[in-house]
Amino acid sequence: MTKFQLRQNGQILVALFLLLSLILPSSIQAEGENVQSTVSNLHLRSGPGLAYPIIASMNMGDQMLVLEQQGDWLKVRRGTSEGWVASWYTKQLGEKKQATGQLVVSKVDRLNVRSQPSIDAAVLAKLSAGDQATLLTDHGKWVEISFNQVKGFVAKEYITVQTNDSKPSKQSAKKENQFEVSVDSLNVRSKPDLTAKKVANVNKGERFKIIEKQHNWVNIELSPNEHGWVYSFYGTLTTTASTASSEKPKQEQGSKKTKIKNIFIVYNGTNLRSTPDTSGEVVYRANAGESFETIGQTGDWYEVITPNGTKGYVANWVISTDASEKETHQQKSESTRKKGTLNGLTIVVDPGHGGNDHGTTGARGTDEKGITLRTSELLASKLQSAGANVVMTRDSDVYVDLRKRVAIGHQLAADAFISVHYDATDSSAINGFTTYYMHGYQKGLAQSVHRSLGNTISLRDRGAQPGNYLVLRENRQQAILIELGFLSNPSEERAVTTEQFREQASLGIYNGVVNYFDDQLE
Repeated sequence: MTKFQLRQNGQILVALFLLLSLILPSSIQAEGENVQSTVSNLHLRSGPGLAYPIIASMNMGDQMLVLEQQGDWLKVRRGTSEGWVASWYTKQLGEKKQATGQLVVSKVDRLNVRSQPSIDAAVLAKLSAGDQATLLTDHGKWVEISFNQVKGFVAKEYITVQTNDSKPSKQSAKKENQFEVSVDSLNVRSKPDLTAKKVANVNKGERFKIIEKQHNWVNIELSPNEHGWVYSFYGTLTTTASTASSEKPKQEQGSKKTKIKNIFIVYNGTNLRSTPDTSGEVVYRANAGESFETIGQTGDWYEVITPNGTKGYVANWVISTDASEKETHQQKSESTRKKGTLNGLTIVVDPGHGGNDHGTTGARGTDEKGITLRTSELLASKLQSAGANVVMTRDSDVYVDLRKRVAIGHQLAADAFISVHYDATDSSAINGFTTYYMHGYQKGLAQSVHRSLGNTISLRDRGAQPGNYLVLRENRQQAILIELGFLSNPSEERAVTTEQFREQASLGIYNGVVNYFDDQLE
């Protein structure tokens, strides 16, 4: 073959390659393109997978240059740093979103608002039945919405779309974001910090206009010239109609109508009370499985009619709803899962203690409630990266009732419930980690997680064993409680309070969860 023929054939191959590159679809993030972080703490790893060490972290909105792609992982450069990030926590720059001028209304309770148009994507928020949100874009079976300053995707089958008229009638009300207090007494502070100065005190049922939000804090307007910060956990964010010509009677302001028709009692001996709080008089005791039709809702409490004809209130953490369970089961039935992933699975991560419940305090002064939360956040991030829908029972320093923690798992029909703790005893010599379960159906998950933990942390192995804890005893789900070392042992306290230990412990738990659910596919 002559040099001319070789050159000619080479030119033909180059031309074919260029033609194919134009015809074939490009990958989601092509090399050389810029992507942006969509989460507040995006880990940059040394390799394309969760097992690789974290070498840096990036904030929401940080931009990166794509150098390479392997499966769902992108090799990126930011400044002088290079590493790998999960592609599902990034988006391409230049994407345009345009508001449609329409509203969507949730038809069900606890409708998931997700980060991507997929049931495998992370849950950003939840809509209650009747909640309204702004429609941004239509994606076939999904729509992108904006709700309480959160942008995300919801399944179209669970919403109705309303068109906003260009000229609103006199009857139409101006919508304002409001904060309704759900506890008897709530401190208002000068800054979004639990140690900040108290400037006022507000009471249950009172509503205030929201000025701004900052993480878990809400800045509310107390008067035209006065405002302050409250913790969002102690109230509900509502979109309330306000008109100059009409005001609701006082007795109607506390309770709002709900589209949830039926609720089901989860526990035997559940109290229905005369008022929507735990201090109200008990008007009826219900057993597990009893059904009630709702007539209203006040904060976390549903108003119902008891069999003896009186009105009563029941807390939402001791009931389940037909709407939420229907959505959960329908979503799970649509999902297919491969080995090594947690796609379609719902996992509740329960950071032990919180708020005025400090848990144990270590020999060196470590509060258990703080490190359980930090460990749980790392675990949740890993589980989400594998495709799980992760719900945390708390994501800040607040108190959550134990039964409410269990009920969250029941309401979501969770595939696993993982409670994270650190241990203590009177003796400073005792050490090691333990994984507890209560029922036989929880033993397999406990053994798998405990085995994997033993491969990643160097503490004494105390075994997987039965433990009579409420979050296990009354849990119908695959539930485990993990004690990650003894804070009462000074040397162990020093070891388990490091960032490296939390990273290795969360990785061990994650590996155990993945291995357990992989075994279910065989």
